[in-house]
Amino acid sequence: MGFLSTFFGIFGFLVGSLIGIVLGFYLFIYAEPEHVEDPKGKALDKLDTTEMQDLMPEIPWWVKNPDYERVDWLNKFIHDMWPFIDKASHGTIRSIAEPIFADYIGMCKIESIEFEKISLGTLSPTIHGLKVYETNESELVMEPAIKWAGNPDILVTVKLASLRILIQLVDIQIEAAPRITLKPLVPTLPCFTNIVVSLMEKPQVDFGLKVLGGDIMSIPGLYRYVQETIKKQVSSLYLWPRFLEIPILDASTVAAKKPVGILHVRVVRAMKLLKMDLLGLSDPYVKLSLSGDRLPTKKTTIKKKTLYPEWNENFKLIVKEPQSQFLLIDVYDWDKVGAHDRLGMQVYPLKLLNANETKELTLDLLKSTDITDLHNKKQRGQIVLELRYAPFREDSASFSGPLDRFSRKASIIDTKSSNESYSGAGLLSVTVYGAEDVEGSRHNNPYALIIFRGEKRKSKMIRRTRDPAWNEEFQFTLDEPPVSEKIRVEVMSKRTRFGLQSKESLGYVEINLADVVNNGRMNEKYHLIDSKYGQIHVELRWKTV
Repeated sequence: MGFLSTFFGIFGFLVGSLIGIVLGFYLFIYAEPEHVEDPKGKALDKLDTTEMQDLMPEIPWWVKNPDYERVDWLNKFIHDMWPFIDKASHGTIRSIAEPIFADYIGMCKIESIEFEKISLGTLSPTIHGLKVYETNESELVMEPAIKWAGNPDILVTVKLASLRILIQLVDIQIEAAPRITLKPLVPTLPCFTNIVVSLMEKPQVDFGLKVLGGDIMSIPGLYRYVQETIKKQVSSLYLWPRFLEIPILDASTVAAKKPVGILHVRVVRAMKLLKMDLLGLSDPYVKLSLSGDRLPTKKTTIKKKTLYPEWNENFKLIVKEPQSQFLLIDVYDWDKVGAHDRLGMQVYPLKLLNANETKELTLDLLKSTDITDLHNKKQRGQIVLELRYAPFREDSASFSGPLDRFSRKASIIDTKSSNESYSGAGLLSVTVYGAEDVEGSRHNNPYALIIFRGEKRKSKMIRRTRDPAWNEEFQFTLDEPPVSEKIRVEVMSKRTRFGLQSKESLGYVEINLADVVNNGRMNEKYHLIDSKYGQIHVELRWKTV
């Protein structure tokens, strides 16, 4: 009986399966539904509230938000490049994940964690809209709306004691709205030094996770726990104002050097200078400059008919690289006719100075810095100097807002007292980036003119344009903060050929410097007075020593 019951059971299963397959195939091929209706489409303006709400999550951002742009061309580019991105990303994924895996080896008897397979799948991410912001800073800011319904296949092997456990990641869905900032912009390809990424919202992440072939995400309660854990961990790392910064170029080699301090130089006297006149005397003066600096040299007064001049004159030089810059000292003999003769020269490295300490030096004058020159052994006299390097205080990192709705990350608030803000010497830096919609009645060859305390500085002239871009910086060393003073920035136009009325004002602005002293920095666009639509972009910085 046992054998017969087993036989008839197997026979019945086979016969039933065969009949079921044949019957199902017949119904699938030959049976036709009796009531089939074509789907009816509706225009968006005829949908009711419920239907519109069901449809809204699938509408691209460039439809829902007018300030987001459609970027089909970029999606086409990503789609075509996706197979190559897939292969190129393998090494990156391993380099990021393997140090994380290493932290878990040894815990709970885990012996090793290794990748068996890495594939991002065949479905590429889609950008549903792109928003680009305009700011006053030297940066490019954009916010793409990214969705990725992908089919990756990432297989990880975990060796636990004597067991080998396979974990597989499949069918991932991600929706995120990152803010991507390229800054600062520099004149070296790829024209920015860092990529800064932060998430504006908590990302939506969904995926399938198989362990030993079974989808553990289907376990009740586990799915929601994993979702919330991922959101919390990602948000703690990258949700704005936190960010991920990816260096692209070395900013120290491509970005413009910023002033870090002031070198105070007192030219005291010189002794035993060379005799250059027929009467056995000279008319000496001193020129001071820093290596690698394009600013005009500083000059003392001329002392007539002496080999032992006394100056006692003070100068301030702006320092950008105290570890590598040199102070260049040149002593000349003034001649009424012809070129001035050099009596001697010397260099002194700034790295030998201690911050905020005065150092008195007596230096031998040389013919040149070439140590192999035999004429350097000739006595050319000496010069006495007093040097003091005063580095700037730490920047307050205060920023002014841009013109449109984009708001910058909160900055560190300066904790120095108001008394410190209004005391001490410092450097006033004025950067004129450019102007917009400036128009002259006779010609349009604009240049910027900066007037402060009676001193005038000019930018380069750009011909035949209403939107000049100068990007030039001007610096003023001051003994005290300019709290109650103003600086005037004027846009001028100059005729390039001879004629009457060769210069013309295209507009001006006067800026109160009290806000610059209080905040440390202002970066704004100002409407030009006496100009119909003109604007000028000016950045001002105040650094105290």
